[in-house]
Amino acid sequence: MEEEYGVPPDVDPECELCSRPPPAGWVLAYCGEAPGEEGTRETMLTLGNGYLASRGADPEARADGVHYPGTYLAGFHNRLAGPGQSDGTESIVNLPNWLPLTFRAAGGEWFAPGQGRRVHEHRVLDLRRGVYLREVLVVDRDQRRTRVRQRRLVSMANPHLAALETTIVAENWSGRLDIRSGLDGGVVNANAPTEAGSCGRHLTHVATGEDDAETVWLTALTTSSRHRVAVAARTRIIGGGPRHRQTAVPGPDDVSQVIAVEVTPGERVSVEKTVAIFSNRDRAVSEPVPAAREELRQTGSFDDVLAEHVAAWARLWARFRLDIGEQHAWQAPVRVQTFHLLQTLSPYVIDLDAGVPARGLHGEGYHGHIFWDELFVYPYLDLRMPELTRALLEYRYRRLTAARRQAVAAGTAGALFPWQSGESGWDESPARSRSPVTGEWVDDYTGRQQHVNLAVAYCVWRYWETTGDLSFLAAAGLELLIETARFWAGLATYDPDDDRYDIRGVMGPDEYHDGYPGRPGQGLDNCAYINVMVGWVLGHAEEACGVLARHPGVRPWREVDPTEDERRRWEHIGRRLRLFFLDDGILAQFEGYGDLAELDWHRYRQRYGDLRLLGPLLQKEGDDANRYRVSKQADVLMLLYLFSAEELTDLVRGMGYEFDPARIPATVDYYLSRTSHGSTLSRVAHAWVLARTDRRRSFEMLVTALGTDLADPQHSSTRNGIHLGASAGSLDILQRCYTGLEIRRDVLRLNPQLPDGLDELDCVIRYRNQLINLHVDHDSVRISAAPGADQPVPVAVREKFFPLDPGSTVTIALPPAAPKDGAPDLRRQK
Repeated sequence: MEEEYGVPPDVDPECELCSRPPPAGWVLAYCGEAPGEEGTRETMLTLGNGYLASRGADPEARADGVHYPGTYLAGFHNRLAGPGQSDGTESIVNLPNWLPLTFRAAGGEWFAPGQGRRVHEHRVLDLRRGVYLREVLVVDRDQRRTRVRQRRLVSMANPHLAALETTIVAENWSGRLDIRSGLDGGVVNANAPTEAGSCGRHLTHVATGEDDAETVWLTALTTSSRHRVAVAARTRIIGGGPRHRQTAVPGPDDVSQVIAVEVTPGERVSVEKTVAIFSNRDRAVSEPVPAAREELRQTGSFDDVLAEHVAAWARLWARFRLDIGEQHAWQAPVRVQTFHLLQTLSPYVIDLDAGVPARGLHGEGYHGHIFWDELFVYPYLDLRMPELTRALLEYRYRRLTAARRQAVAAGTAGALFPWQSGESGWDESPARSRSPVTGEWVDDYTGRQQHVNLAVAYCVWRYWETTGDLSFLAAAGLELLIETARFWAGLATYDPDDDRYDIRGVMGPDEYHDGYPGRPGQGLDNCAYINVMVGWVLGHAEEACGVLARHPGVRPWREVDPTEDERRRWEHIGRRLRLFFLDDGILAQFEGYGDLAELDWHRYRQRYGDLRLLGPLLQKEGDDANRYRVSKQADVLMLLYLFSAEELTDLVRGMGYEFDPARIPATVDYYLSRTSHGSTLSRVAHAWVLARTDRRRSFEMLVTALGTDLADPQHSSTRNGIHLGASAGSLDILQRCYTGLEIRRDVLRLNPQLPDGLDELDCVIRYRNQLINLHVDHDSVRISAAPGADQPVPVAVREKFFPLDPGSTVTIALPPAAPKDGAPDLRRQK
């Protein structure tokens, strides 16, 4: 663990990163070359600020099958159409590469991958400061030794700025040093080549120019969305002897400058490259090229940009602090996940029209689309920066018209958000995808996962419950809840013989079951997850109407309330949705689940070992996961991720069924033993579900989830982007699950139970505008409120109630929690 996150073992005494590394708990480090891991490393070394992100590719590298420079703007998409683009899928766009910078000794070859011998290379991501540090010692064919030190940032103080400082030391030679700095608009989308419809050239009408001896610019237009992006770069040389600067050298889709400077052995030459990026989607920007050029004119030195950037990160870390102890091996991964979450979802997103991309702004996986992953992200943000959650939910609200049209296309009322969406809000779910096992194209039915709009509705209510934000509930939340309720009420069909409602032809979170045996893609009947969630949504849509009825001053100006007939039908549906149970009282995943065959897990593990790709493995054998009681990820158990045992019991009993919460541990064991964890979100949900019944297994699954983007770099899909939902969900387990933090009836409640793998946990949360510091260990919980003029916060620690006044600290001893009636204590948040 120390070698992975601390100082790598092959130490160069002259390397500044080897001799003076950042603190171990704040560093992600790589040493040496590993071509098979490079794609993952570049993802993990990505720098971003919520508006803009750039992968951690080397400045001297181009896309070559090993390296992949990529720069992305939030919400900046384009749809390819034409020869070779069968479906014209809307995709996030790889923008002009601002990094290109290389050097050579006069008469030598330009420094590039494969040129020269790299004696030592050390790369470090300084998480505290948000800076990527790199040191390389290279020897060319004439045995000239050149040391390169680089500092790179994407400014968290100014969302439009990025900067690269390169210091070059000629260790054993003198003469002319040539430096080439440029911008490349000839890039294509090729980070996820297995995904059809997005690979290729998204940029056209590339134009370049030179402002002065230091500054060049480049602009390009997307092929169909007609978004314009502009990049301006300023290159300054500090140190060295006499220099000669050539004018800008334009290529067909790029522009560069070459500067020659005389050097002597041991002399340092620093190159500061500062870049400004704008698009025509930016507010108050009519033309992006003048905006980028003016930004550079107003920007100081690299050190000036760095100082403001580091100060901004310090403020973010103060708000998003989550500490489990510097001595703990997993403190660094916790910070790695926090860092990459904030690089995609920073405060700058509040002013953007952007959703939660499943792979962040770190690559082109899933075309940069938005799925249901926000379900795992918002609970963490609700208690840190709720304004950000609101802005991201408003991305959904602005696409409500498209969702209504999709519901009409499905033959029902209300709104249906697509399983995959981008900028337009249209359904971007693929009809076919490439098997990760065979590489063959196969039918893809995942777009049938209409439960995505249940996730949106759930997030709306939890945001309201946490913040009490009436203005949001009135302006957007109520309509989102009502239109979701209308869609599902429209799908429910009434069986008068049983006085029950059925919802047929659907697909739950478990993607291995898209139909019954012999009927793939036709959906399932009475999915437990969907039916319970529909009952919950119908009830909370009605409750939201009641909340706003008590506050007429904030009611929406348009009439959005359901009719009386709708309300009566919703209430009846919510009480009479059909569920099925297995013989031992366990909630069945869907109607007919108990009739499926059991898989011989032992035989398949002997044959394949890792079964995360169980579905495609069965498909390879001519078999079908629809035949078996297997799951890719949590389905029934997602209900225990979203609801406490008490909530779930009330929901099921409210639908007219006997439900014994003492059967929940057996339910957990039953489905866990039949789950392959084929999704990165699976272990997040299961770690939460196990937290109060088997804390050892819960912590093991959390550790696995925290390592999602750090483990197995040669085979990981992290090269296509980070797994944002897994990152935020893992952090939320620490923030809310292990502290037992929940908000119920306007009371902040805590019921901490740390697993044995954790000695303590420190974090800061924000509840109803009050900043609260929490310290939890196995013996006590300490709660401190920041001084201020806010109202006292009602707090309950294991049902002991007290008001937390601003500026006060309360410490509560934690005697062991006694389970009721000998049953496991299942009380948890959500």
